[in-house]
Amino acid sequence: MGRHATAFSLVLPVPDIDLPFQAELEAAPFAAKIAWDIAERRRGKLHATLCGSPIVLDEAQRQALQDIGPIAVELRGLFSGNINLGRLYLRVYPEKRDGENLLARVQRVLGKRQTGLYLVGLHNLTDDLDAQEAAALAALIERWWDRPIRRWRVETLALLAARDDLVLDGGVEEAISLVR
Repeated sequence: MGRHATAFSLVLPVPDIDLPFQAELEAAPFAAKIAWDIAERRRGKLHATLCGSPIVLDEAQRQALQDIGPIAVELRGLFSGNINLGRLYLRVYPEKRDGENLLARVQRVLGKRQTGLYLVGLHNLTDDLDAQEAAALAALIERWWDRPIRRWRVETLALLAARDDLVLDGGVEEAISLVR
C-alpha cells in the first residue's frame, strides 16, 4: 500500500462484478492470506489503468477519444503476474476495430506507451504462499484463465486521482465520455 503524492491516471472503470470463482477463492488453502478487508474497501473502485501520470487532456485529445466511440470489453480471469507480486487480477480484452486494439488507440491518443496488457486488480495477498498454496492458486488460474467473467460496452473512461497504490483514498476526478 505505497503512499505517494496525488497521481492521476486514465482508467477503464469496471462495474461491480460477481466473481464466479469467489467460492473457490474463499475455500482455497491460501484464503487466509487474501486481504479480504481491502477487497471490500475497493468495491466500487475497480478499474484497469490505461495511462499513468501525468495525464493532461486537451480538447484535441478529448475529441479523438470521442471519435473512438464506445469500446466493447470482456473480462477474463484469473491472473497473477510477476510485476506486482501478491496481487490477483482479471484481464481486460478490448474490442478490435479494423484490426486495431481500441485501448491501445486510447493510449496512442494520449501519447502514452501502448501496453497491450490491461489488468483489474482484485485481491492482494498478505504473505508469501507455500508450495501447496501456490499449486492451488496455479490450478485455480488454469481453470479460469480463458473463461469470460463479464462483457459490456465502455462509454466512459475516468480520470482517477489517488494517493495510494490501491486507490483506497482515491476517486474519480472526471468522467471522460467516449460518446458524442
